[in-house]
Amino acid sequence: MSKKKGLSVEEKRSRMMEIFFETKDVFQLKDMEKIAPKEKGITAMSVKDVLQSLVDDGMVDCERIGTSNYYWAFPSKALHARKRKLEALESQLSEGNQKQANLQKSIEKAKIGRHETVKQIK
Repeated sequence: MSKKKGLSVEEKRSRMMEIFFETKDVFQLKDMEKIAPKEKGITAMSVKDVLQSLVDDGMVDCERIGTSNYYWAFPSKALHARKRKLEALESQLSEGNQKQANLQKSIEKAKIGRHETVKQIK
């Protein structure tokens, strides 16, 4: 008897993001609970938890309108988020390189007029 292995949390998250990116639509929780098991094989019981984790990570937007919560994510948002992250990291890298250059100059200035001594241990 073979035991069917379920999806990991990361697989569920990526498959749910595929639903948003493929349809480019806005959903309610009950809609996602119907669509996800049929199209992507995500169990209906875990849809809410996976969706909430995506909202918490900022990958899916959620807005309460009246008594309903609406969820959406568009591919362009993910692309822009990656671009902003890349720009921030490049900025940090250039700042770090500048700081390293300044420290190296300070070391060179500190060495001027000094000479190394050799300590002999007896």
